[in-house]
Amino acid sequence: MTPETENLIAEGMTNMPAEIREMADLGALFVVNHSAGKDSQSMMIYLKEIGISPEQMLVIHADLGEVEWAGNLDHIRNTVGNVEIITAEAKTSFFEMVERRQMFPSPSQRQCTSDLKRGPIEREIRRYLKAHPEFRGLVVNCMGMRAQESASRAKKSAMQFSNRNSKAGRHWFDWLPIHHLTTAEVFRMIEDAGQQPHYAYQMGMTRLSCCFCIMASVNDLTVAAKANPELYARYVATEKRLGHTLSMSRKPLEEITGIKAAA
Repeated sequence: MTPETENLIAEGMTNMPAEIREMADLGALFVVNHSAGKDSQSMMIYLKEIGISPEQMLVIHADLGEVEWAGNLDHIRNTVGNVEIITAEAKTSFFEMVERRQMFPSPSQRQCTSDLKRGPIEREIRRYLKAHPEFRGLVVNCMGMRAQESASRAKKSAMQFSNRNSKAGRHWFDWLPIHHLTTAEVFRMIEDAGQQPHYAYQMGMTRLSCCFCIMASVNDLTVAAKANPELYARYVATEKRLGHTLSMSRKPLEEITGIKAAA
């Protein structure tokens, strides 16, 4: 482990919020929201290094089906070690949601996050706690958002008590353990752990969420289009049929990427 990463770990152990330290000491369940992306992967490494016991950890992946990168779950299995993994599936698919609304999600109405990720994940956490009374309803829900990613994420509190989820005997904190890390520190932590990031980064992606994200850059949309031509064609056809674009730039995918979708 490099001195830089060792310093990050030491700082993390020193600066762990008192509430989170208390939850760890009380034997709370630490849930790792894992997309298979670099931030989730480094968060998993970070949590173990700052002293969270693997016996107290649960990895949960929101399975997005055809719209996520192939092999996501395999990558998670290959990097989390001996920690239980469960998946959370929404009752509707991404394209079903789009067809029902007759439009793609937007930054102000991100049903893709609330309906396909956060809602199903919270549902599965509640189920898991009910089935595992040894955790006494104590849970720390860990997510990999970082301040460097965007102005809105920089404003997020790194830890907060969840009044909405602290019901029926549950005591629930939401925590962003790597909120303070830079992209370079994230990749270095993965390398120092002897791991490789998801293959999509080697292809040129800078973020790993859905293959085609409403927030994605021109670069990421172009890389994804080349790597997933059939899925790309479905997005393009949906844009044309609905008269509504995926990208918040309001430019159609074919114009953004310069790639003509197969008919």
